[in-house]
Amino acid sequence: MTKRAASRTALLVAGLRAMATARAQPICRDPFARALAGDEGMAIARAFEADAFPHAELWLALRTAFLDRELMAQVSHRGLSQVVLLGAGFDTRAARLTFPGVRWFEVDHTESQAEKRRRIAGIAGYPEGAATYASCDFTCEDFLDRLVAVGFDVGRPAAFVWEGVTMYLDEAAIRATLSRVARGAHPRSVLMFDYVGKRLAARSTGRAADEALLESVAAMGEPFRFGIDDVVPLLAHEGFRYARTTSFDELALELTGSYDRARAFRFQRLCVASATPP
Repeated sequence: MTKRAASRTALLVAGLRAMATARAQPICRDPFARALAGDEGMAIARAFEADAFPHAELWLALRTAFLDRELMAQVSHRGLSQVVLLGAGFDTRAARLTFPGVRWFEVDHTESQAEKRRRIAGIAGYPEGAATYASCDFTCEDFLDRLVAVGFDVGRPAAFVWEGVTMYLDEAAIRATLSRVARGAHPRSVLMFDYVGKRLAARSTGRAADEALLESVAAMGEPFRFGIDDVVPLLAHEGFRYARTTSFDELALELTGSYDRARAFRFQRLCVASATPP
């Protein structure tokens, strides 16, 4: 059997997290990112920032920091005892964020998951058994059923982290995932995710820099397919009754004290949603 190469976007994200972690005053910290990325991932990340998205490292650091902070707050305030990383890729939160009594689950395609597990097996200090793995073919399998099969309890609230995924899916797949979380998981569960604006996904921002970004991602085999400007109607239709969104510009201002329109962070946002208000 031919060994499947690692997803280039997964390598990209790991490389960017490693670059951000290496800063003198890092916005986010991932001590395992460099080893996961390897030389290939670091090269992809450096080239991506140099040629396609000059602010990629900062953007990724902001996203990571926001989701880390929100996850810790939601687990603490809502008393959540389960965390699910949907489309986990090379995510390391199960290893670097610890909460007493919380069980971690990672859901991903079989091949992607196997490649990640192969890599972390060779990383010194990566805690063995940090997460329970549920492999899933999202095109024909139900991720919640796959989770239940490995011990996830739908009778207890959970935090779902859906990072860096929505832009690569079509609307039907996004709606199906949203509905499954809102209606299939415990109503006090929380979903955290990021998304891009409609103009960016449709290549209609009028910015050559955005064209370079989209071309680069498409060349990695995962083109952008979905964007939305106002996510609230979509969430309401699929069963959510609470939503809070944040822009990357707002995060940058908060965490770096700076604003730069040239970053084009206004085309991307993050959301925290639940079927019941907090």
